[in-house]
Amino acid sequence: MLNKFLFKPSLFQVGECEWVSSRIGELISQDGDVDQEFSSYSLIPNDFCEDIESSWKGRVKIKHMENFYEEVDEAAKALHTAVSEDFLPIISRIRASTAPFGERKGEILYAREHEAVWFKGKRFTPSVWAETPGELQNKQLRHAMDSKGKKVGDEWFTTAKVEDALMRYHEANDKAKAKVLELLRGLSAELQCKTNTLVFASMMLIIAKALCAHVSEGRRRKWVFPTLLESRKYENGKQVAEGPCPARMDIVGLSPYWFDLSQGSAVRNTVSMQSLFLLTGPNGGGKSSLLRSVCAAALLGICGFMVPAESASIPHFDAIVLHMKSYDSPVDGKSSFQIEMSEIRSLLSATTSRSLVLIDEICRGTETAKGTCIAGSIVETLDAVGCLGIVSTHLHGIFELPLQTRNTVYKSMSAEYIDGQTMPTWKLVDGICKQSLAFETAQREGVPDTVVKRAEELYHSVYVNDMPLKVIAPLDLKDDLNVNGGNEVASRTIGMASQKDILKGKVQRVVSAICKKKFMELNKLGDTSEVTDLKFISIGVREQPPPSTIGVSSVYVMLRPDKRLYVGETDDLQGRIQAHRAKDGMQSAIFISFLVQGKSIACQLETLLINQLPKQGFHLANIADGKHRNFGTNDTVLKAATV
Repeated sequence: MLNKFLFKPSLFQVGECEWVSSRIGELISQDGDVDQEFSSYSLIPNDFCEDIESSWKGRVKIKHMENFYEEVDEAAKALHTAVSEDFLPIISRIRASTAPFGERKGEILYAREHEAVWFKGKRFTPSVWAETPGELQNKQLRHAMDSKGKKVGDEWFTTAKVEDALMRYHEANDKAKAKVLELLRGLSAELQCKTNTLVFASMMLIIAKALCAHVSEGRRRKWVFPTLLESRKYENGKQVAEGPCPARMDIVGLSPYWFDLSQGSAVRNTVSMQSLFLLTGPNGGGKSSLLRSVCAAALLGICGFMVPAESASIPHFDAIVLHMKSYDSPVDGKSSFQIEMSEIRSLLSATTSRSLVLIDEICRGTETAKGTCIAGSIVETLDAVGCLGIVSTHLHGIFELPLQTRNTVYKSMSAEYIDGQTMPTWKLVDGICKQSLAFETAQREGVPDTVVKRAEELYHSVYVNDMPLKVIAPLDLKDDLNVNGGNEVASRTIGMASQKDILKGKVQRVVSAICKKKFMELNKLGDTSEVTDLKFISIGVREQPPPSTIGVSSVYVMLRPDKRLYVGETDDLQGRIQAHRAKDGMQSAIFISFLVQGKSIACQLETLLINQLPKQGFHLANIADGKHRNFGTNDTVLKAATV
């Protein structure tokens, strides 16, 4: 009923609006009227006339007030004449007598508190009264009095003529003001029965002005109107059933709404969403900004407004839910995590398959292990509901959980390696990013270097890899390379790790031993203990390599689903991994890599590993690639190894 009233007005309502608008237009002065200027005279301060006349001028059209305008103008002119005749000669005389000293002792001022124009200064006393200019006016001066008859001050003076002119001017303005009030009251009484029409017209006018302002600003910012995807089913123009919400939202060139695209200061992203996104990325990488941008675009779109994008197709969501950081509530006796769980409860109870759900950094207010499991369960629930949305997290352990999801997609905010520093690009890409840039962020925000360096030491002592190197560190060379006979050691060290983790640990130990042996020979060292341990980078399923690998030579080993290995070298690890995963059956492959100094060393180590790993019991998919060089074919490289 409200929609019909607001957006489908009847002819009667339109006619009433026209009549009301006509009556108001006949009487009320418009902004464009320029014939109602305030009185202005050279000797009367402008503030005085503006303050007195602003209470009624500009309210109604001048044609209804012509006599009153004339009367006020005549009174203002008479006041100017009185001030000119009574004050000006005194001021001229004072200025002439004090000119050599440059001191000003008399002027015409506006006494705002008393709504009067008076002379402020000191009366002069000539040595001889000789009827000179100003003497007569000086004798006529008297102290100015307030409305209660009390003297205002020792320096404020007036005359009888000026006071009469002031009274006449005020009376003329009072009459004009009373006439304006009479006209407005008459119009108000006439329109009393049209109150609903007035409210309707005013509301529609405000809406129209807001829409015009929105479109004007949107076009300046290069925003677009989206395509709205209907969620209801129609036949012959009539709704027959509730259809499912189109399970897709496409926004091309999405930018943060608070950036001005016309100034070229925003990074655009393309969001093609058919299910839930599980979003990772570094600190300051743009996760929260992406959530806010998607939320704003969806909300603006379903309201029929322009969105900050190049093009957009947005479903008609039944609900848009945005959960950002939670704060504690001491009044309610609840911690920030309690508040978050309360909001999550409301979120889950209200979410349907036609909802858009956006959760920023889920479960960060409690201990990591249980928070990760709660986050995983929430993701499973939302995945089962089938809603669209984004859940961002720094809880990378969620990817190790046996999540029962069918449609959830892993997305990340990318970063790049520039001049030895990892910098966010604020671009949305596929995969998982486990780089937090926590140390870089702490350093950039002024945390002391000693604190950051100690934090890095603590991190490397415990979290060097997904499987800490101190657990799978190279043992005695003979034992380490005994691949077939080392299962007992591996099982004892790794415990309940999966077969894939066991294989990865074996590969790391063997690769480390082979490469350390080679580095010892290249650097002419006496023992492998003098060689620095390799820092392996582990890249799991759907994960992306860290930005530190971009533009740097690296050697990598791919652990294929068929348990065969592929050894390679590259200066673009991310591109090479994407190429491998694009092949059939390789989507679940995992990678281990390490950085080296220069492409020449990388090529040598690649060939060495291709030729040596099969001799340690591993099956390679690209063993033929090792035949183009003889490097690494000599068994003496690992003469201490036993297979």
